[in-house]
Amino acid sequence: MSNVLIVGGGASGLAAGIFAARGGHKVTIIEHKDKIGKKILATGNGKCNYTNLVQLPECYRSNDSTFPMKVLSVFGVHETIDFFRQLGIYPKERDGYVYPNSEQAASVVQVLEMELKRLKVNISLDVHVEHIQKVNNTFKLNTNKGDFTADKVILAAGGCASPNHGSDGSGYLLAKELGHKLVKPLPALVQLKSKEKYFKTLAGVRTEVYIQLFVNDRFAAEEKGELLIANYGVSGIPIFQLSRFAAKAINESKKVTLKIDFLPSLNWKETFDLITERMKINPKRTAEESMVGLFNNKLVFVMLKEAGIEPDLFCEKVNKKYITDLVNQIKEWKIPISETNSFEQAQVSAGGVNTAEITPTTMESKLVKGLYLTGELVDVDGTCGGYNLQWAWSTGAVAGMSL
Repeated sequence: MSNVLIVGGGASGLAAGIFAARGGHKVTIIEHKDKIGKKILATGNGKCNYTNLVQLPECYRSNDSTFPMKVLSVFGVHETIDFFRQLGIYPKERDGYVYPNSEQAASVVQVLEMELKRLKVNISLDVHVEHIQKVNNTFKLNTNKGDFTADKVILAAGGCASPNHGSDGSGYLLAKELGHKLVKPLPALVQLKSKEKYFKTLAGVRTEVYIQLFVNDRFAAEEKGELLIANYGVSGIPIFQLSRFAAKAINESKKVTLKIDFLPSLNWKETFDLITERMKINPKRTAEESMVGLFNNKLVFVMLKEAGIEPDLFCEKVNKKYITDLVNQIKEWKIPISETNSFEQAQVSAGGVNTAEITPTTMESKLVKGLYLTGELVDVDGTCGGYNLQWAWSTGAVAGMSL
């Protein structure tokens, strides 16, 4: 039986604690906030989308695209659902997304807490680890509340995203102190900012779109879904999915551009015919009036301006060139992206400890025997839909079982 210290009381740390204790180890979880599971409580708008039935390689991003699925082959979605069902969480599935039937994230934290208590796992709160070292076969951790020693350590301290919930990047420093290299952490599942002045006018608009991301004018990624427009730029699930690629490109000082199709249900010619028809219906209407009911009014005004058409121009004066320019604006609205929002707004960190330094079937460090790394600390981030929590459960369970 080993004396095990787990640094971090988030999703992966709690899963690791349960599986380690079930294996007969003496387990202590160190958490630097005043309670465990804070970030879990904020997931899924408080409903906790804790996994997803659709598990594909493209749902996870990493410098090594093969690494995540190797981990999930040991402990995947079905093992996760069974694990939580045994703890009391009855699953409710919606389009592949899995929630607790209670639709309360608090339920997930409660059942984890109850199991940790049953297994007599010690939980130390408000403890911040300042340094870590391994001397002979013993880990020594210096904290604000004295020194801790352990035979084995699981680093589950999270990334940099959402620091108010506990992820402040301190885990990266501990991993580096033990010799690990980092893929630079960047905000992911985050909003994108633009310096275009029209965003102040468009703030609050929501609309279904098709978005392409270009890096240095080369296609990089694409998404469909509801776009949310804010006074600083763009948000919404499709933007979150693209944000990792944008963050990486911006960090490398590359040009990032979004190309947005505001009428994805129609092709270019169909859109041209539709706009032409609307302009002809009442020649005495203004161009702006002719578009009422097709797009949000705020969007219409800016769309016309960006296409070089005065909104109060009468339809009878809107010629073929004007319509062509307007259709190009509707189908290929280009938005230069200047930066992402910060880690404070990000749901997850992209980057982290290099996966080349971790054994995927155990989550043990290849550099330091007896050290395990889990969750967001590792260079893997999931897309929206429960994938980052699945990654946390999987890596925590694998590490805990591998002790």
